[in-house]
Amino acid sequence: MSGDQLLTTAEVAHRLRIKPETIYAYVSRGLLARVKVPGERISRFRLADVERLAARTQATRPERDAAPAMRTATTLIAYGRLHYRGLDVAKLAPVTPFEEVAHWLWTGQRHRKAFTASAETVETARRASGHLPAQARLFDRLPVVVAVAAAMDPLRFDLAPATVTALAPALLATMVDSLPLAGEAPADDALATRLWSRLTGLPASAAGLRALNAALVLLADHDLAASTIAARVAASTRANPYAAVLAGLGALDGPMHGAVGGSVHRLIEAARRDGAPAAIAEWLRTGGLPGFGHSLYPEGDPRGATLLGLVAELPVGDELRRTVDDLLATAARRDALPNVDFALAALAHATGMGPGAAEVIFAVARTAGWIAHVVEEYAQPSNRFRWSSGYTGPAPEPA
Repeated sequence: MSGDQLLTTAEVAHRLRIKPETIYAYVSRGLLARVKVPGERISRFRLADVERLAARTQATRPERDAAPAMRTATTLIAYGRLHYRGLDVAKLAPVTPFEEVAHWLWTGQRHRKAFTASAETVETARRASGHLPAQARLFDRLPVVVAVAAAMDPLRFDLAPATVTALAPALLATMVDSLPLAGEAPADDALATRLWSRLTGLPASAAGLRALNAALVLLADHDLAASTIAARVAASTRANPYAAVLAGLGALDGPMHGAVGGSVHRLIEAARRDGAPAAIAEWLRTGGLPGFGHSLYPEGDPRGATLLGLVAELPVGDELRRTVDDLLATAARRDALPNVDFALAALAHATGMGPGAAEVIFAVARTAGWIAHVVEEYAQPSNRFRWSSGYTGPAPEPA
């Protein structure tokens, strides 16, 4: 990146992991210089200056025993972009198989080998998850599937990096292949193709598979999101990789994390029925607008833009296309930009997938990232996370 690249205050705060007020303190102390851009009212900062300050402050900042830092070489969110081991994800997603990106996350090497699992494991996982009640969501099957895969792997307690990265493709294959078929059996062994046949009864198209594969790539990791922290904390206790993935799935199931896509799916349904302004007004009345905005991307989520571009190439009906365009235009009047959750819901609508599809896509994709973080965490001291509770309850009884 060029030395004169300029960052916003929000981007600097994220890069330095500090509050915006601290940036102003750095400026007043002469540690960071503002740059005025003609025609703009906001201040910007030189990338080179920020990187020098980051090297200085992060090298001298003491680590607290109660809350050690999580360092990662896997993913960087900075400068309005998402990078996996230095590669721009928005550029990878439209042209790179998910399997290759997953290997890149795990090992720093790129392989296109298909992900496969033993027929016995897949069949056992399918039967076990099939015992869930009829009202169970498709996502509800995934924790059962992962638990079965763990029970059938005698090497699950071998935490060596090579062992963990070797089991990961079979785990992802089991998570997909054990789901019930919704349409025709897949025509090839690409994970996106196999997942498509579990999420929609519509025939797969080249453009649709390209969009679904891109969604998997775009969602594979996102730095230290809540579910990734959960997976890493589990790994710090030396829980096996399957158990760490189960911890991640638990956090992902929250309505403010991986389950947001279902809310956006319903928002699009409401907009098709009542119009975009009415649908947005109703969601705002009840507390918020899902699928728009992201604190890490003040100028727009590049994942959402990339995936929406691919969805736009699909043979979408005129009504759905108008609905999506109207939602985007109405939200834009509030300076609300679409994020990847909106794009994922739009993909689900365009391909005949149900409201639960977004969360399943998210979970399958993010499992790849969790495995990468689990490998990193196993290399750290065990049991290193112990936060102070800040007790606020009643005083203890006298001894």
